Amino acid sequence: MSPSVLRRAGVAAAVTTTMSGLVVAAALAPAGAAPANANGPKPVDLQLLALNDFHGQLEVPTGSGGRIPTGPDPDGSGPGTAPAVDAGGVEYLSTQLQELAAEARKHNTITVAAGDLIGASPLLSAAFHDEPAIEALGLAGLDYASVGNHEFDEGAQELLRIQNGGCHPVDGCADGTPYAGADFQYLSANAFVTDTGQPLLPPYAVDTVQGVEVGFIGMTLEGTEQIVSQQGVAGLDFADEVETANRYAAELQAQGVETIVVLLHEGGAQAPGSWDVNGCTGLTGPITGIAEGMSDAIDVVVSGHTHQAYNCEIDGKLVTSASSAGRLVTDIDLTLDKRTGDVLTAAAENVVVTRDVARDPAQTGLIAHYREALGPIASEVVGTASGDITRAPAPSGESALGDLIADAQLADTADEGAVAAFMNPGGVRADLLDGPITYEEAFTVQPFANNLVTLDLTGAQLDCLLEQQYVVGRVLQPSSTVSYTVTPGAPAGTAADPCSGQRVGDLAIGGDAVDPAATYRITVNSFLAGGGDGFSVLTGGTDPVTSSIDLDALVAYLTANSPVSAPATDRITVA
Repeated sequence: MSPSVLRRAGVAAAVTTTMSGLVVAAALAPAGAAPANANGPKPVDLQLLALNDFHGQLEVPTGSGGRIPTGPDPDGSGPGTAPAVDAGGVEYLSTQLQELAAEARKHNTITVAAGDLIGASPLLSAAFHDEPAIEALGLAGLDYASVGNHEFDEGAQELLRIQNGGCHPVDGCADGTPYAGADFQYLSANAFVTDTGQPLLPPYAVDTVQGVEVGFIGMTLEGTEQIVSQQGVAGLDFADEVETANRYAAELQAQGVETIVVLLHEGGAQAPGSWDVNGCTGLTGPITGIAEGMSDAIDVVVSGHTHQAYNCEIDGKLVTSASSAGRLVTDIDLTLDKRTGDVLTAAAENVVVTRDVARDPAQTGLIAHYREALGPIASEVVGTASGDITRAPAPSGESALGDLIADAQLADTADEGAVAAFMNPGGVRADLLDGPITYEEAFTVQPFANNLVTLDLTGAQLDCLLEQQYVVGRVLQPSSTVSYTVTPGAPAGTAADPCSGQRVGDLAIGGDAVDPAATYRITVNSFLAGGGDGFSVLTGGTDPVTSSIDLDALVAYLTANSPVSAPATDRITVA
């Protein structure tokens, strides 16, 4: 197979403003790096500016999603209010990207991203199929980005349109202007077209910096098929991240490229209570094994997906992540041997995108354009909250907002005979705050436009579904009609046999014990009904009926029941 390869020679222009923000540095000399030769040519300086999981966040994020913790509470229990700072908003992000390049006094700056730039976006971007987010990132100077799982939310053909341009095949040019496509290049080395075996997009790009070639390999989450709707990944296969990265690293080396950066949409997290955005305390998650398995030819891994911040050295590689929603930028400084192309030194700083800098006027104009095109529907009040209703999980794993959404879905499908509903926690994307709730705020909570599906499960299947929660590591949010007890220390099921688990007991619907042989009408969204998040039990449901869009069900519930308050998170009892 002969992959598509992109090559460009270009540098980003520096500007003359001064950076303000919080920075902490971590530096390393990669294992096996060649020493600088005092008699040879001067090393080449290269600055990489990296972000991940932007999710179309054009405007300033609200609530906890618009802050970055920079230290623990005094008692060490969590990120405190005092050490957290306001962060994010593309107007500030764009300015600070320019200022970081200027502050470094370098002329070799390449801006990169590690996936999920679009999808699960606020209404301002999502209403226009995330064209605004792509345009904003182009204005901000993005050069290369890996493809995340959310880039597939609307399918492979839509992703190609986002890359290449053209109006939407159904909605047309929604803002009244042509869409030119991305000014940056998406890369994905491990997303293949099933019928041809060819990569959907270029697997890598090579950039020439003062005569030194630098390779960028894009890597999509291998498990994308499990967390994106089946329609979104139809006709695609996703290969192992380590094997694929090593394969293309070897191909790049065969071309004489010795500086290799992987843009990986997979990540990890520091140990609970570690709030240093430049820390690497107790890092766990897939990123650790992936980085260790990657070839020593790979120098830097820019990661994402988990929405966490860290700055690490793993197996001689610099491994970073910049949280989410444009609240951090990772400033990576490399020195390259001009003769050999090797990385001599590498250092990284996660920089908070503070709001004490000037707004980029180009981004302000872009936001204003799409605000006008969006029209008055965004500000329409659809309900009222009598207090904050949040996604914060109780010890059981349920949240007040997740429970409320399940209640809304049950109410909407009562005519289909539903007696219970379950919501996936990953589909709840923002909190509802005290006071009037606008349509835009409701959309931000549920931006995926999944249909509701009501289907039959036996009591035994329902029990197996709940046991499967503790196999896939995601606790479904139950409607008020559901109650059960979970015993954390009891045996869990396995991926091959989730029904063998023994953690769930006292399962009841409507106060009556569930009969394993009886049939129950259960409502979930279409993502879950297709086995999303690993809930394969739901694919065995029968007599499915597809009905409302999940957002419409939530809006109807808020309108009918306002003022709404946070439900008690007591539907799941922890033994």
